[in-house]
Amino acid sequence: MTSDDVSLYETDWLTLPELVEVLGEPLGRVRRLLDEFHLVGTRRDGVLKVPAVFIVDGHPLPSLRGTVFALHDAGFSDDEAIDWLLAPDDTIGVAPIEALLAGRKSEVRRVARALA
Repeated sequence: MTSDDVSLYETDWLTLPELVEVLGEPLGRVRRLLDEFHLVGTRRDGVLKVPAVFIVDGHPLPSLRGTVFALHDAGFSDDEAIDWLLAPDDTIGVAPIEALLAGRKSEVRRVARALA
């Protein structure tokens, strides 16, 4: 699936300097959040960017990390995981990120694990 195939959840994309500002953390800590999958990013126009919707109240969305692990276990790359999170899913009824934001973590992870 590519972003051309489906209408992705609308979100802004944050660069590392923007993440430093939004999270109020030094660059090293932001990189650690990415390395430990509290956040996941992709290269867009040659620059590493993270969907802004992954940040809630100045912090990474808590349910994101375990969901990204489930997607990696299913064989997804970071790019594929981001696309899956932002694309509408028939099983869930909305984009998985919308379900995570609504507190439906268990349902999203169940669907993610079934993709393996």
